[in-house]
Amino acid sequence: MKILAVDDSMLIRRIVANAASVLGAECTGAEDGLVGLGHLERDPTGFSLVVLDWNMPNMNGLDLLRRIRAEEALKHIPVLMLTTEGSHHSIVTAIKAGATAYMTKPFVEEDLQSRMLDCLGMGFD
Repeated sequence: MKILAVDDSMLIRRIVANAASVLGAECTGAEDGLVGLGHLERDPTGFSLVVLDWNMPNMNGLDLLRRIRAEEALKHIPVLMLTTEGSHHSIVTAIKAGATAYMTKPFVEEDLQSRMLDCLGMGFD
């Protein structure tokens, strides 16, 4: 199982990688949407989950989410938005664009792990 963490914060990418490791997954990091899209296009079946920030340079998370959902080879991948954008409007916009789940920063790592498991269909619901 491999997770793609797309966030311009190296700290957040490390936290996501640690959470992935606890779940037995490996993690690839990308500092913006364009780099993340490149990883996905090079290996469209290699990622089980994308953890995606909204506010990033070059290509923001919402634009990357829309690209993922528009491409046949990628649209099956669950996407967890992990962002400071906490307004009702932002959440609704992301869910309508195809986000599997939405989580705001700051967060507790255990909650992130739980949400990642839910997105992967491995939760306890």
